[in-house]
Amino acid sequence: MANPLFNIDDARVLDGEPMTVNGAVNKTFILLACVFIAACYTWFLALNGYTDKAQLLTIGGAIGGFILAMIIIFTRSAMNILTPLYSICEGFFLGGISAVYAAQYAGIVMQAILATFAVLFSMLILFRTGAIRCTERFRSVIFTATLSVALVYFIQIVASFFGRGIPQIFTASPIGIGFSVIVVAIAAFNLIIDFDFIERGAEHFFEKKYEWYGAFGLMVSLIWLYLEVLRLLAKVSDRN
Repeated sequence: MANPLFNIDDARVLDGEPMTVNGAVNKTFILLACVFIAACYTWFLALNGYTDKAQLLTIGGAIGGFILAMIIIFTRSAMNILTPLYSICEGFFLGGISAVYAAQYAGIVMQAILATFAVLFSMLILFRTGAIRCTERFRSVIFTATLSVALVYFIQIVASFFGRGIPQIFTASPIGIGFSVIVVAIAAFNLIIDFDFIERGAEHFFEKKYEWYGAFGLMVSLIWLYLEVLRLLAKVSDRN
């Protein structure tokens, strides 16, 4: 079972310029810049007391980012426009969430950023050296694990509407910290799938527009990884 986000083996270019690894990397930097600038703006609003505007951008960014992600995944059209817009929305969301965590835990945001990029480069090294190979079985396992995590979060959200929740795993207990470690690992392994898609896309001459799609996949995984690292560090801080 392959991740449907990257199930596009029929996307080979017939004419024009094909996808390249360097092109996908350059577009990833563009999307990272969009996230960073938008996050700084929301952070600035929260830091200077404009909490209503910061909350509006945080919630709006989360909703807008989700909608745009669904459009990108299912239509794969206008990706040169939609993927930067997605990144801006997610930047608004991340800036607001980061400001909330920073108000409670000193230095946690910088720690989470550094840890996220450390994981990114570690996964890239493991992928490039062949220490981790992105086989069909690997994709199937990681995809299933990712869906399982999504289901757990969905159950928690629904249960919260009734004043309930899944015991332990969202607390700073050893079980909660262990759960976060597992989720961080799953998010990290999703990066291997992203790297593999970009490499396969270049090797099989996918259309040029799929450079944006590869960059989008990396952003989805990186944003998820950052949020999970942030949550893990907060749990560890609560234990100390």
